[in-house]
Amino acid sequence: MDDTTDRPAATRPWLEDRSGRRYPLDGARWRGDDGTPLAFSPLPGIGPEQIDTTERSLWRYAAAIPLDPAHRVSLGEGLTPLLPVAWDGQRVHFKLEWFNPTSSFKDRGVSVMITHLRGQGATHVLEDSSGNGGASVAAYAAAAGIRAKIIVPATTSAAKILQARAYGAEIELVEGTRDEVSEAAIRQAVRIPYASHNWHPFFLQGTKTIAYEMWESLGFTAPDNVVLVAGAGSNVLGCDLAFGELLSAGQIERLPRLLVGQPEHWATIADTLNGMDPQRHGTRPPTIAEGASIAHPVRLPEVVEAIRRSNGATIAVAEGQIRAAVRKLALRGLYAEPTSCVAVAALDHFLTTGVIGPDETTVVVLTGAGTKSAERMATVFGGHAASP
Repeated sequence: MDDTTDRPAATRPWLEDRSGRRYPLDGARWRGDDGTPLAFSPLPGIGPEQIDTTERSLWRYAAAIPLDPAHRVSLGEGLTPLLPVAWDGQRVHFKLEWFNPTSSFKDRGVSVMITHLRGQGATHVLEDSSGNGGASVAAYAAAAGIRAKIIVPATTSAAKILQARAYGAEIELVEGTRDEVSEAAIRQAVRIPYASHNWHPFFLQGTKTIAYEMWESLGFTAPDNVVLVAGAGSNVLGCDLAFGELLSAGQIERLPRLLVGQPEHWATIADTLNGMDPQRHGTRPPTIAEGASIAHPVRLPEVVEAIRRSNGATIAVAEGQIRAAVRKLALRGLYAEPTSCVAVAALDHFLTTGVIGPDETTVVVLTGAGTKSAERMATVFGGHAASP
């Protein structure tokens, strides 16, 4: 159970914007007065004895989530498989996030975010998304009895739009880039509570549970490396939060390296970390990895710092490499959407260059199922099965 209200005021968690101004947790606020994202004050990690092993969802880590679970909205998210696989002569673990209820990792953050908003009395929420986030917010809003409006790029996969509509959400299609969709949502957020998976601080409190699961699944140890795809970078930040909490609690000896892949024309995080100008690309062509096509990540400084803090690295991968990774993974029986396969292409790069050593424990996060991007998967396979 959450005990934050029972703590002395000086030790209770708070939210803080980049200017350093603090805000209480009780409210629907999604950004600071200075217009920047909100982050939680440092939170204590938990030990194995604080895991509720009777709970078969991410809420087994409720002791690490700073809210009252009385208003919990859950569809059984979390506890996804950690699959060991022989990969190019090495053993790696794939974290299969499509086992979440809407077939995407976004369910972790949305469960916690919608729980918070329902606790604050929200009856209507707004989200902007390139697909998976919108479908997840639509599902959890339906489970909570809350109306949802989802604003999505007009180019979003039809399957993802259909999924959100099936949950009863109102859908608004916007022509333009993913960033223009976000701008449209922010304009409307003055009327409807903004349940943004990119902006809302409680979303990251859900995404961090993926790292707690890695820790538990690996015998309460941290992996050496976590390989991720990043668009806005919420999985990067979630891993940074959880492993940082575990380190401060003395549960792990060191932070795992966060090794991050991005589509080459949408590699703002990679460019910034590597000292390159993100504007060098000029006009950004569409990418098959639609979920990672974010030119201006809201939490860019925080994501870059998280990677640096872990002694990690980034790589921009070409479209051909992403397509090859989709096919290579499918030949192992794993049908992941192209956005997920950016991480697989990054894995191959980090293995080839020796960044990942042969005796290291490596986890690769596969964020969503291929069935969610049927049209884009068809462009990879051309209507035919893959061949070696």
